[in-house]
Amino acid sequence: MDPIAPRWDLECIADSGRAQVLLDPLRMRILALAREPASATEIAGRLHLPRQRVNYHVRLLAKHDLLERAGRLRKRNMFEQRYVASARSYLIVPSVLGPVEADWRSIPDTASAAYLLALSAQVQSDLARALGETPEGGRISTLSLKSQFRFESAKQRADFAGALRRAVVDAIARFSSPDEPPGRQPAPGPAYRLVLGCYPYAPRPEQP
Repeated sequence: MDPIAPRWDLECIADSGRAQVLLDPLRMRILALAREPASATEIAGRLHLPRQRVNYHVRLLAKHDLLERAGRLRKRNMFEQRYVASARSYLIVPSVLGPVEADWRSIPDTASAAYLLALSAQVQSDLARALGETPEGGRISTLSLKSQFRFESAKQRADFAGALRRAVVDAIARFSSPDEPPGRQPAPGPAYRLVLGCYPYAPRPEQP
């Protein structure tokens, strides 16, 4: 029999109660170990912690659907319930913050890191909402581009930004319809949002 795997590669947490449960350091370690089915006793042994302490957190994670039942393990004359994490990784959706969620509209400096971060938060909230509206296991149509490069001068960076802006505006004009054409009536077809960002980053030590 194939081993039971987490249901999702990535699960979006859009509920503040589940987010609060997830953010406990010990519970995050339990979820990391439960990417493969394990009982509370097995997890406690790997963490070198008392079983009763780990079992409390395992039950709490299961109550909030962050751990799912994954069969039972027989040990002598008793059975131990095994669990598997609901996902391999998790994302707490920025909309969990409610009225203090990042809002790009409130940041006047469109060239600032704060503005880009707020736009990124909007992307995460939009995608989580779209996923939540699809049937379980369904997919939504997306486009992702990722590249890493260097600029040797401010002029090179400015020329790149100008060329990219022109190319994107041209592609939008040629291949899409206005979101709200004259008369404020929605255009036919699903609405899409495009966000492009370019920023300096410091690679992590383990990254090439």
